[in-house]
Amino acid sequence: MKTVLITGCSSGFGLETARYFLDRDWKVIATMRTPREDVLPRSEHLRVLALDVTDPESIRQAVEAAGPIDVLVNNAGIGMLGALEGTSMETARDIFETNTLGTMAMTQAVLPQFRQRKAGVIVNVTSSVTLKPLALLSVYTASKAAVNAFTESLALELEPFNVRVGLVLPGRAPATRFGENAQPRIQGGIPEAYAGLAQSVFAGWTQSSSAVTRSLDVAEAVWRMANDPSSPIRVAAGADALALAEAG
Repeated sequence: MKTVLITGCSSGFGLETARYFLDRDWKVIATMRTPREDVLPRSEHLRVLALDVTDPESIRQAVEAAGPIDVLVNNAGIGMLGALEGTSMETARDIFETNTLGTMAMTQAVLPQFRQRKAGVIVNVTSSVTLKPLALLSVYTASKAAVNAFTESLALELEPFNVRVGLVLPGRAPATRFGENAQPRIQGGIPEAYAGLAQSVFAGWTQSSSAVTRSLDVAEAVWRMANDPSSPIRVAAGADALALAEAG
């Protein structure tokens, strides 16, 4: 029986991915900043661990407690909507600490066991905004685009050790709590001079609300990448993300 460690499992993509792997008889290490046992079904194949991907000691403890794993899914991330002019550098650093450096730190923590076994898969969940940039998402997009570049270079580093690395690029997922969780970082992020632009952006999202990404779309994409050695390094997840990928 194989084991997957998934970050950011308290809701959304991470939670659905944990359920998906559990339903297919994998051992699942579901990690969250604040562990909640009630969000996942009871199973002898499930362990819920505390993990803050911005804290080196938290990473060390979680990886040690998890033991040998076969797949790492770097899903933990935080959102951000706002004009660069209205974004503090403290907020920008917070976004990169979680979305970019957190992914790198988790990957670095599991690499020794993957390299020694000459086996393992790393799936990094980024975003379809890296396929088509959108206004008011410059900092967030930069944090995810950095992971894309990191992943593609890392894949070449790890190829001699038979370790696969790939990207899942979800689209907009209004049914998740991602936007809600981002609200504290949005406050004050859109100066008055950008109000008209913001209204236009929001109107565009409303008009395209029929083509969105479901958490299940992401879980299925992560599953395929984890299990199919012939999978391309980039996989779009969700109707809107697929449309962007095909247009590009």
